[in-house]
Amino acid sequence: MNYVMQEMPKAGDTVVVGMSGGVDSTLTALLLLQKGCKVIGATMSLWDGSLPEINTGTKTREACFGPGEEENIEECQRFCDAHGIEYHVIDVKETYKKEILEYFKSEYRSGRTPNPCIRCNMLIKFGALLAGIEKLGIKYDYFCTGHYAKIVRPDQGLFGTDARPCMISTATDISKDQTYFLYRVSSETLEKVRFPLAAMKKADVIALAKEANLEAANREESQDFVGEEYFDVLFADKPSVPGDIIDLDGHVLGQHRGIEHYTVGQRRGLGVAVNYPVYVHSIDAKNNVVVLAPNEALNSNALIADDFVWPGNIEPKEAFDAMVKIRLASKPAAARIEKYIPGEDDKTEYRGQPWKITFEQPQRAVAPGQSAVLYIDGVIAGGGVIYKAIY
Repeated sequence: MNYVMQEMPKAGDTVVVGMSGGVDSTLTALLLLQKGCKVIGATMSLWDGSLPEINTGTKTREACFGPGEEENIEECQRFCDAHGIEYHVIDVKETYKKEILEYFKSEYRSGRTPNPCIRCNMLIKFGALLAGIEKLGIKYDYFCTGHYAKIVRPDQGLFGTDARPCMISTATDISKDQTYFLYRVSSETLEKVRFPLAAMKKADVIALAKEANLEAANREESQDFVGEEYFDVLFADKPSVPGDIIDLDGHVLGQHRGIEHYTVGQRRGLGVAVNYPVYVHSIDAKNNVVVLAPNEALNSNALIADDFVWPGNIEPKEAFDAMVKIRLASKPAAARIEKYIPGEDDKTEYRGQPWKITFEQPQRAVAPGQSAVLYIDGVIAGGGVIYKAIY
């Protein structure tokens, strides 16, 4: 199947740009302005001051949620003022707290490894932010961000239908590709979304930003949704429940300080003394235990995922082959994708139709709570949340 990259905004179009103060979104706004578009800047206000400011004595990495938000907004305002761009700050604090922060804590306390950025893109950046813009009565032709991804449309019907929904394709600069984070954004929303940096290399973006003397060219990139120094503070609302750390045979190796502090594949900070390297193999929230194992025991032949989303809400009727990413940093792995029919002994209440993903080669450290994103010819064909690994 061939895919057609969708038209970018043209001169005269009204474009809202989601701005963070970073170089990517700032350059996006500038390029669209130079193209002759009417540009309106918009920034999400997330930080509610609910967590105390922490002075670590050193500069921490940029994060999406933190006390540095005010500085970011001021920087965006200066840029917009200097270029005659209308600018708005959209308050999404309550939605963010409910849908992202509470989700993050709940997932970790359930022994799962959440990906808040994926959920934030779906519900906040391409959800609550756009709703806030529309509530202001702002009409626009396109919503643009500085993400490295492409919006494409298939030249024929998808999965045996006549539908040709907007889909997400990998960026030109694979090293900066952000499609994994975007897979849950609906095709309906993507109709008016564009990523002007899709065909650019990150090095070229930095060069253009410096050439334009953009203040953002010297900023650190955002690395996490919240700074690492806030992790323990986030979970301070409830006491951690210590429990056993065991091996695959059930032998007790030590004590953990609360399952929310562990994730599959982790090696550091385990606090056990054994004569061979061990990693977190799995987390049993029901029994409050963390299971450790040698590295080779972390390889999975398959996984079960549920809560799937599909381009245009078109669910495949038959099994198919795809390349699958099980986390942002993993390389796409060849796999067979087929509907999973639970047996009588499987009493799980799945969220929608679960699918089984069987890999050609075993994959290491499959983590429940993370997403399995499916690619065909570099285009996202769907994705779901990992429920369990099959060893």
